[in-house]
Amino acid sequence: MSTVSQAAKRITVHTLKKMKKEGEKISMLTAYDYSMATIVDAAGVEVILVGDSASNVMAGHETTLPITLDQMIYHAQSVVRAVKKSLVVVDLPFGTYQGNSEKGLAAAIRIMKESGAHAVKLEGGEQIADSIKRILSAGIPVMGHLGLIPQSIYKFGTYTVRAKKETEAQKLLSDAKLLEDIGCFGVVLEKIPAELSKEVTDSISIPTIGIGAGGHVDGQVLVVHDMLGINQEFNPRFLRRYANLYDTMTTAVQGYIKDVKSQDFPNENEQY
Repeated sequence: MSTVSQAAKRITVHTLKKMKKEGEKISMLTAYDYSMATIVDAAGVEVILVGDSASNVMAGHETTLPITLDQMIYHAQSVVRAVKKSLVVVDLPFGTYQGNSEKGLAAAIRIMKESGAHAVKLEGGEQIADSIKRILSAGIPVMGHLGLIPQSIYKFGTYTVRAKKETEAQKLLSDAKLLEDIGCFGVVLEKIPAELSKEVTDSISIPTIGIGAGGHVDGQVLVVHDMLGINQEFNPRFLRRYANLYDTMTTAVQGYIKDVKSQDFPNENEQY
């Protein structure tokens, strides 16, 4: 008997809602380029996030803030060309929607038109409600993001767990319900207590996707370079590494260098 995701020819926002209803967990990973997206999509991940984490992973910035709308569109275009089944969600970068709903709509339209992506993701709750409403009014699906919101890192000053205090927890729960009421199709919950994640997940009908938010959510998301062990510096408690490609790739490059210098590469079978 096939699962909801296996039965779907393409994953849509409606597929995700049906998965939540039937208790099937949702897998979500980031991708920023054609080659990686080809692998992730073919492996069967339901949602690919073209995250503004490209600012860190692909460009080497300390935060997600420097990445531009044009750069996000470039990464999204590369991913969409590879994808045959996954739902592709693209982060609206910092500065494109905060405090200006018209600018937010214009940015979302550019992403959808120029990349062919399927949805956008915005960080925040009540404070960005106008931007979300305006984007939704244009028929663009929106995913929310609550808890630790990296685009506001300088406001909070730390990447520690959010919503541990009752007042912040209640605000997060209220924001989650607001996002559902507005019309978001799902919400990422980042680095919040597991019990709060469970309360949020049980309180709303749209899927919750956790990162550092425990196992009571409807799905999980990780940065693909982290879970593959390409990045070595990032070691949060919630990260499980499924490979150690840093060492594998380093060994391969060192082997190549050795063979070039010893003139073992190319051999007679590797030339014309």
